[in-house]
Amino acid sequence: MNKKFAVPRGTSDILPDSIPLWEALESKARKVCKSYGYREIRTPIFEDIDLFKRSLGQTSDVVNKQLLELASGKQEAGGLALRPEGTAAIVRSYIENSLDGKESLSKLFYLGSMFRGERPQKGRLRQFHQIGVEAIGPNSTCGYLDAEMMALAMHLLKELGVQDPQLKINSLGSKEDKANIAAWLRGRMAEHKNDLCEDCQSRFERNVFRVLDCKKESCRKLTAQVVKNLPLSVQSQQYFDQVRAALTSIGVAFEVAPHLVRGLDYYTHTVFEITAEGLGSQDAVGAGGRYDGLVHELGGNEKIDYGAMGFALGIERILLAQDAEHAQSVQSSLDVFVIAMKEEYQPQAFLLLQQLRQSGISANMSFSPGSMKSQMGRANKANARFALILGEEEMKNNTVALKDMSTSQQEIVAQENIVSRIKN
Repeated sequence: MNKKFAVPRGTSDILPDSIPLWEALESKARKVCKSYGYREIRTPIFEDIDLFKRSLGQTSDVVNKQLLELASGKQEAGGLALRPEGTAAIVRSYIENSLDGKESLSKLFYLGSMFRGERPQKGRLRQFHQIGVEAIGPNSTCGYLDAEMMALAMHLLKELGVQDPQLKINSLGSKEDKANIAAWLRGRMAEHKNDLCEDCQSRFERNVFRVLDCKKESCRKLTAQVVKNLPLSVQSQQYFDQVRAALTSIGVAFEVAPHLVRGLDYYTHTVFEITAEGLGSQDAVGAGGRYDGLVHELGGNEKIDYGAMGFALGIERILLAQDAEHAQSVQSSLDVFVIAMKEEYQPQAFLLLQQLRQSGISANMSFSPGSMKSQMGRANKANARFALILGEEEMKNNTVALKDMSTSQQEIVAQENIVSRIKN
């Protein structure tokens, strides 16, 4: 007996019945992003592995546990890896294509597959899809841009049918602040180190911020008792105040979450996360933040003061969090289903089918003979708006019977007029 193959663990097939939901989501995402002045960019799904190691940080779980390397990439100097997130590739492209010399602020968005070798769970796969948005440019460290990003993320989620998304924000301060806060955290947590989980004991030395990001309840309770707020410099606190005031001024509700730090090394100043119901304990549907130092880290002009802000939303997680009414409102449809009552009528039905398609009308037919009942059943299953029926009388008179599937009303139309009648 031949072996049956299954979809690789941590991946999924997106079947035809689900495609209309994906198409509607992608179309709405593009429309909303463009309304904020963002333009689409597409980068390769794999990059030099060192790009991710340098941008995400050697201490991040993504680099240490989740990068999916390509065997053929061994021929390259450092190797190749499938992209685990989109930001690093966007910054690489921004630098390589000298976008800073073409515009003062590059506002970019992307949709595509990402890959991480992690343990699959609800809404978290090894191949997953994201909507990502990035704004990069000289002197663009501005609280209003941060607020715009978060407003855009919330706008997208609401437009895509996610009910009651909750925005949580925090500030990590400047690069200098982060170094001071890391030392402060180690001092505060030192006597409790042995009470942390095994992963957090390792993070304590490598990246103490990740201790605050732990999802285990024992660590969360401990850090909540020991760490109330991160100590920011006066300048960083003023910046965070500006971000909060800007959000409030445009009516975007938020909660300050002192333990929100995000898991990637490149974040500074504003970080945020958006949660939604229906996703279980891993309830984040999207997240992002500011990463001003990353352009320099990846080879940008040292003489230019770059600012950068971005976020990513998980498409699979959005689909899980969509309300049922929104999901039901999106379904595939067909303009016309052509029905030949006898096998000898199929050549004429096939000719009409192609005429409809070439006129911009979506159409299909059954390529195997069947009763009127069975073919009408296929038309219903295809969610066709009209059934175009070729019977004995229609063939004699060079006409068709055109049936409106929603009202069951039927009329006779000359075959030469069928395209204009359907379009009208």
